[in-house]
Amino acid sequence: MNLIEKLSTNFEWNSGKSQFWLLLDPDRIENIENVVENAEKFGVDAILVGSSILIKNPVEKIVSAIKSISNIPVIIFPGGCNQLSADADAILLLSFLSSRNPRWLIEEHILAANRIADMDIPVIPTGYLHIESGAMTSVGFFAGSPPLPRNKPDITVAYSLAAKYLGMHAVFLEAGSGAQYPVPVDMIAEVASATKLFIIVGGGIRTSEKAAERAKFADAVVIGNFFENTNKLDEMKNFADAIHNAR
Repeated sequence: MNLIEKLSTNFEWNSGKSQFWLLLDPDRIENIENVVENAEKFGVDAILVGSSILIKNPVEKIVSAIKSISNIPVIIFPGGCNQLSADADAILLLSFLSSRNPRWLIEEHILAANRIADMDIPVIPTGYLHIESGAMTSVGFFAGSPPLPRNKPDITVAYSLAAKYLGMHAVFLEAGSGAQYPVPVDMIAEVASATKLFIIVGGGIRTSEKAAERAKFADAVVIGNFFENTNKLDEMKNFADAIHNAR
């Protein structure tokens, strides 16, 4: 059973190695061929495609381009019901549990449901939690609610347990694009211990050392903005090695 098969079933996670997931924003990615070829060469385990707000490039276009040049699994990371693609290997169906806006809790999911059924791709039900990061981020702007406090991990643990009991298969702890501070390591450790779900962590991770610290407890570490600067693509190997060898 591969990763996506596990995550699209009600599977209690027990991984021996964290994964390196690369997040590509369709409106911000440049020279996609170069980025994806380096991702494959340097050991990226999965590519997330999505954006908080999509203006220029449809998700389908970017997913098709990635699939034409790489065998890396592509997972939709949707910012809304319009960000879908039948060519993807799976979709993170994100319920924004820390938002008080019903649009992100359930309404976008209803609008997308029939199209997802027609696409017949694996669905990974995921509790999405926005963690305080020291700066206004895109996710914070659209959330319609304050982030969960970074110095009170017990609150995030409670939300994560609620995600588990609601039947979700993963928890995404998100500091946000352009975050000043990444999700605290102790918070990740407590959520992982309490839930035994697949733990995804992203936002504000700009060094391989910070990635490794989080990979000790997170099952997938997501890096996005850092690699939008194509001059840094060679550093993918450092991130991959740090994440894969963290445990």
